[in-house]
Amino acid sequence: MNILRRYFYWTYERGDFHYDVMVTFILAFIFITPHLWNYKDKPAVTIPLQASQVLVKATDEDDLTFEIRAADLAAAHTPDEQRQAILRVVEPIAGTVDVERTEPILDADRRIVAYRVWVTR
Repeated sequence: MNILRRYFYWTYERGDFHYDVMVTFILAFIFITPHLWNYKDKPAVTIPLQASQVLVKATDEDDLTFEIRAADLAAAHTPDEQRQAILRVVEPIAGTVDVERTEPILDADRRIVAYRVWVTR
C-alpha cells in the first residue's frame, strides 16, 4: 500500500528504479493508447494549401487589405490577368470579393516585392 501511495504522490527521486517505472508507464500510455482506443479525433478540414504567403488586415466590416507577394502574381502581365491572379489568391481566404484597387510595395532598391490589395466582400 505504501508503494502505491508513493507512486500516486510521485515521491521517488529522479533516477530511482520506481521513478523510471512511472515514466515508462506514462510514455507507454501516450504512445500505445491511440492504437488501442478510437479517440474520434480527425484532422481539421482546411482549404487547399497555397504556395503563397498573404497578410490580411481588416479595415472595416466588409473591407479587407491583403499584401500578396509579387512572385505570386509574376505570371500576370495585363491588368485583367493581374486581377484574376489576385482573386485566385484572395478568394480561398475571404470568399467572393471585389478588388477595389492595388498598390505596389517597393523595397529599398525600388523593386516591387509585393502588392497591397483592397477588397470588399
